[in-house]
Amino acid sequence: MAARRGRRSPKVVRFRLPNGLSVLLAADPTSPTASVWVWYRVGSKNEYTGITGASHWVEHMLFQGTPKYGKGEIDRAIVGVGGSLNAFTDHDFTAYFSTVPREHLDLPLDIEADRMTRALLDPKEVERERTVIRSEREGAENWPEFRVDEEVGELAYRRHPYRWDPLGYPEDILALTPKDLQVYYHRFYGTRNAVLVVSGGFDPASIARQVRAMFGRLPSTGEDPRVRVSEPEADRERRSRLEGPGSTPVLEVAYRAPAVADPLAPSTMLLDVVLGGETRLFSVGRGWGPSIEHPSSRLYRALVGSGLAVRATSQYRPRVHPGLFSISVQAARSVPLERLEAAVGREIGRLVREGPTRTELDDARAKVRRGADLAYEGASATGFRLGYFQMLGEEPGFETRLLQKVLRADAASVRATADKLFRPERRVVVTYNPTGGDPDE
Repeated sequence: MAARRGRRSPKVVRFRLPNGLSVLLAADPTSPTASVWVWYRVGSKNEYTGITGASHWVEHMLFQGTPKYGKGEIDRAIVGVGGSLNAFTDHDFTAYFSTVPREHLDLPLDIEADRMTRALLDPKEVERERTVIRSEREGAENWPEFRVDEEVGELAYRRHPYRWDPLGYPEDILALTPKDLQVYYHRFYGTRNAVLVVSGGFDPASIARQVRAMFGRLPSTGEDPRVRVSEPEADRERRSRLEGPGSTPVLEVAYRAPAVADPLAPSTMLLDVVLGGETRLFSVGRGWGPSIEHPSSRLYRALVGSGLAVRATSQYRPRVHPGLFSISVQAARSVPLERLEAAVGREIGRLVREGPTRTELDDARAKVRRGADLAYEGASATGFRLGYFQMLGEEPGFETRLLQKVLRADAASVRATADKLFRPERRVVVTYNPTGGDPDE
């Protein structure tokens, strides 16, 4: 089954500069805004023990001064013309974006050209930012869900750098030096590892000339960011029990899951829709962040609908390397986590034995189609979408081919994938038992 003809996808002009920078231009003459995204194929996967959190810290520092834009001036400049800006760090990449009224498109282009290779990373500013980074990490630790997710990563991976969260380990945040960050930045952040995406209201021929003039003069830099480490196959279940402040017990069950280019990825995405209600690559209205709950999903109906849980969802975020398929549940009052885990096991077992029903599969495909249809609504969403798929699969047409494979997957293939995926030896189980104190979410 192919994607519907009515699917809205932009016409994209693609080219590569001699210095290695990939450029994607997606013009929409009707858009009053324009969005500039720079994606680097650098994330926490490029770190190692001792410098974990470096990618996230560098993300912060690229707002803290260049030869042309002093500390705070990037934010003031974009906000001053009525725009918005932000950045985020993932295991596989780091992304920066600004969306402005179309008549001010020159500004974010100038900013990104300036900080792509010339961010200062001044030692005094690095030390000031250390306090911000520590505070962000400590704030995350206040949430049981973060602690559980981090423990799952520690158990699921022994060698691969997906093991740690992009925030990094607390001891590395304390120990990283300005020199460490400068070396990391100059090693990886450069034109050869970057993708520039411009979307929204502009003339593509004019912006192409401008991009060549502004970015073409940058030096060709950026070492190969590909990770060569392979995680050994799991041979046994791994478990951990955490305790801490809060009032709601939390259970997370995670399984080894395929990389985005794996033939099993499309049917795994449909499993995510059936169990949790959505799949991250083709969801409606949310390009990033954690999965949300869907009352029609299996997990919600079986656990929340029955009164066993107050929250139940799944998440499979396809990555460059094999990742995880996770099921997260918060127990209802007085429901023991053992009972909750047994209920999750029953739903998994039923899916393995019987596969999805025709109605479930039809509904899942409909959700995927709708997510694909709405994925390019607006300049910011278009810039995100194009850059994100460049990080996952650089060749043109990757998204369309993946979508077609998802829509073609039948009940038998989804059931067979469930059988391969949800095996006890591939499972990680982490429980969080609250000890009282500050209320949690």
